[in-house]
Amino acid sequence: MQVTEVVIIGAGHSGLAMSRALSERSVDHVVLDKGMPGHAWRTQRWNSLKTLTPNWANGFPGMPYDGRDPDGYMPASELADRIVSYADHIGAPVQANCRVERVQRILDRYFVETSQGPIVCEALVLATGAASRSCVPTFAREIPKSIKQITADRYKSPDDLPNGNVLVVGASASGVQLARELQLSGRQVTLAVGNHVRLPRRYHGKDIEYWFDRCGIYDERDTDIPDVSRARLVPSPQLVGGSEIDLNALQAVGIQLVGRLATVRDGEAIYSGGLANAVTSADLKMHRVLDRIDETLERSDAFDAAHPADRPEPTSIPRNPTLIQNLEGGSLSSVVWATGFRPDHSWLDMPVFDRRKQINHSSGVCPLPGLFVLGLPILRRRRSQHISGAGPDTREVAQHLFQHLDARRAA
Repeated sequence: MQVTEVVIIGAGHSGLAMSRALSERSVDHVVLDKGMPGHAWRTQRWNSLKTLTPNWANGFPGMPYDGRDPDGYMPASELADRIVSYADHIGAPVQANCRVERVQRILDRYFVETSQGPIVCEALVLATGAASRSCVPTFAREIPKSIKQITADRYKSPDDLPNGNVLVVGASASGVQLARELQLSGRQVTLAVGNHVRLPRRYHGKDIEYWFDRCGIYDERDTDIPDVSRARLVPSPQLVGGSEIDLNALQAVGIQLVGRLATVRDGEAIYSGGLANAVTSADLKMHRVLDRIDETLERSDAFDAAHPADRPEPTSIPRNPTLIQNLEGGSLSSVVWATGFRPDHSWLDMPVFDRRKQINHSSGVCPLPGLFVLGLPILRRRRSQHISGAGPDTREVAQHLFQHLDARRAA
């Protein structure tokens, strides 16, 4: 049986950042991953995906981005390579291809059962992220067998789908990108649109991520955000690396919009009649964010008259969007589910979940002594789920972990 002080589950950017913090304090630990470092970025992303954040925002603690294109957007495969390089750079003790099967807490210690054998530790860090498993509604089983279904984490390219019309369900970052890619491949795409976040790629001549950073939006603490539980569920914005993308742009290339897919019954897809409300709400919230940026600029010396604020046009929608679609007539060949992701902690055999079956934590510190979590939305601040959030979050959570270990040693 392997014995160590700390086990980190997940060798992504958050888990490796914690490994670096532990190594700096000479804390014995191991990092477990079901694949290699950066596994999810290499195996659960489509081929054309680029990061939503510019390269300058994608550095790691102790290894900032030093490439030739700080304002560009690296492909997912390049980010995966950088995560591997980071693991080597910090000398992280990664046990690759090690699947966690069960975790229990017995006599104040954590027992981790893995495909490579059991491990006992004093503290446990969960760094498997927020996007481990696709969310697919139960009514998906009512879709006719003749229609291929695929989730965003399994889709690689248009070649994965048969010829014919495609329904993409979900209009956040993944949905809008996949809808455009499939439409440009020669298919007719229908996009089912529910609640979403609309943002321009550039504003006042700079990337929107620059303004979020400059205005302090990403540094807002979880404890200062009203109804933070709800804020953690907000979908990712309609952004794509390197160009503008929104529902207007998608309609311009021929994509048809419908409302949220409410259910499938008796061979028919039934769409919500709330498309107009969804786009109006997204436009309103976008303008509130842009108003905040403008107000910040007016109070500072950063205003640049040479780059006026060209705000996006209001979102247009079809006058009479489809409400019911027959799925049995052969007109639809594929459905792509871009309906979000959720964490997967099914191997935790401990009372650590809240009523929504989410990990119960306070800013990354769980009620069970010695249990910590990283890489979740708004864990300690708005930037927590971003690569740039790993450094500040890890520094603070690590202090709680060190206090736990010190108390154990003194006992």
